[in-house]
Amino acid sequence: MKTSLRFDFVDLRLFLFVVEGASITHGAARAGMALASASERIRLMEESLGAPLLDRHRRGVRATPAGAALAHHAQLVIQQLERMRGELSEHANGVRGRVRLFANTTANAEFLPASLAAFLLQHPQIDIDLEEHSSRDIVRAVAGDLAEIGIVGDEVNPAKELQTFPFAEDHLVLIAPRDHAVSRQRTIAFRDTLACDHVGLPAGNALQDQMEDHAARAGRHLRLRVRLPGFDAVCHVVGRGIGVAVVPATAARRYQRSTAIRIIPLVDTWAPRRLTICVRSLAALPAHGQKLVEHLKAPAQRNRLT
Repeated sequence: MKTSLRFDFVDLRLFLFVVEGASITHGAARAGMALASASERIRLMEESLGAPLLDRHRRGVRATPAGAALAHHAQLVIQQLERMRGELSEHANGVRGRVRLFANTTANAEFLPASLAAFLLQHPQIDIDLEEHSSRDIVRAVAGDLAEIGIVGDEVNPAKELQTFPFAEDHLVLIAPRDHAVSRQRTIAFRDTLACDHVGLPAGNALQDQMEDHAARAGRHLRLRVRLPGFDAVCHVVGRGIGVAVVPATAARRYQRSTAIRIIPLVDTWAPRRLTICVRSLAALPAHGQKLVEHLKAPAQRNRLT
C-alpha cells in the first residue's frame, strides 16, 4: 500500500521545534500552539508516514531514524522558503528574512553582541537565530545546510569544504588571582597550569570542551572547583582567589580593572585564535544572509587595510 504524506509548513516547523527542544511541550510553545493540538498534528504525521517519528520517554522525546530524516529535510525546506521570501521581499519593502547563525564560544561572547546589535539596528526587517556550538559541529552544520552562516576557531579548517572569510583575531590567556603563585610568571604553558585549581565554563561549552581536550592530551584532567555560565562570572570568581581560568584576552582585559586578576599569556600554539566566517556559498545565500556576511567580515577587511 502506497503511503500518502500530508505534511504542511506548520507541521514541519512544529516537528523541528519538538526535535530541537526534545519535548513536545517545548515545541508546541515555540510554535505558539496548544499542547493537545501539537500532539495531534504529530500523531497524524506518524499515521500518514506509517512509522513512528519520535521515541517517547519520561524526560521528553528524541527523533527516531525516520524522525531524524524528516527533521533534516524539514530544515532544508524551511531554509529554502526563507531564501525565497528574502529574494521576493526585495521587490516589496526591502530585504526581509531570518538567518540561522552558529558561532563558537569566543565569537558568541566577545565579538558578536556588538556586531549583531549594529546590524539589527541597520536592518530592522532581518532576524537572526544565533546558536553556540563547537567549531567542528558548526562546520558540519553549515556543510549539511542546517545553518546558513558559521563562525569557527582555527582548530578546524572549514576551507576544505566551505567558502570562508576572516572575522576576528584573539588570544587565549590564563587569568589568576594577583597573589597566586603563577602570577609571577610572564608567560605560561597550559600544561603547567594543570596542577592548579581551575574555574571553568559549563559542561558542553565549546571553549570548555577544548580546554578539557588539551588537558587530556597532556595526560591530565582539569581540577575544576566550579563551572560558571560566562566569562564575567569566571573573571570575578578568579579575582576572589578561587583558582585560575583560560579566557579570551578581550574578556580578561575588560574585567581586569574591576577584578583582582593577573593576565598571563599562554605560549601554546593553539592560544592565538583566528575566527573565520564560513558558508556553503555566499552567492547561494538569500539576500539577507549575504548582507549579514558582508557586515561581519567588514571589520577584518578594515584591519587588513590599516
